[in-house]
Amino acid sequence: MNGLDHIILLLVSLVANTFSAFSGGGAGLIQFPVLLFLGLSFGVALATHKVASVALGVGAALRYLSQSVLERQFVLLMLLFGIPGVILGANLILLVPDRLAEIALGLLTGGLGAYSVVSTELGQSYDPHHRDRTGLLFGGGVLFILGVLNGSLTSGTGLFVTLWLVRWFGMDYQRAVAYTLTMVGLFWNGSGALTLGLMGDIRWEWIPALLLGSFIGGYLGSHMALRYGNQWIKRAFEVVTLLISIKLLMGH
Repeated sequence: MNGLDHIILLLVSLVANTFSAFSGGGAGLIQFPVLLFLGLSFGVALATHKVASVALGVGAALRYLSQSVLERQFVLLMLLFGIPGVILGANLILLVPDRLAEIALGLLTGGLGAYSVVSTELGQSYDPHHRDRTGLLFGGGVLFILGVLNGSLTSGTGLFVTLWLVRWFGMDYQRAVAYTLTMVGLFWNGSGALTLGLMGDIRWEWIPALLLGSFIGGYLGSHMALRYGNQWIKRAFEVVTLLISIKLLMGH
């Protein structure tokens, strides 16, 4: 790669991860197709994207930890249920036809955006519920399934986590995005990157530019989310989900 290619990677990563950090997911909407366009195979691009996405979680964590919005029980819940799902999904990805998975994910992601649009008060206030043992176990089971999707697919799975935390546990968008970016971005994507890296190849010479863009974008997007609040996050969430849905249904 020449210097211009590295600058392109940096800018793409910065834009993708800023929007992802603000809306609660979707960095792969921009970043992953660019890696394919630049010549990487699906497996190498996926592993490289996962490694770069870890920096998104680091950047977001630095911004959110100062606000002390993360609760220990949800941190543990997302680690204990999500990471095994991610590892399973990363091992299963080669068994699923890519196009079939993309169409299914596109329809589901579009449904998320449409649901948020028609549910005008969704995620606008903090209304905690399902915090008993049964509620936590069921919520954790769904997080495991979302972890499988995260390990095997490239775009939009963080958005599923965001909406699930809002819908099932009664979080507002701002709080849910904080969990998604720190736990999914840092720990889930880190587990997926390690698993995919052991199974295949990672384009390490591309990583510095992607990491820098992801880190800065994660911090900037998280700062925007904290500054502008739930209504703006909700609108960004809806735009990103619908765009991802269109992209997945149209193909690369």
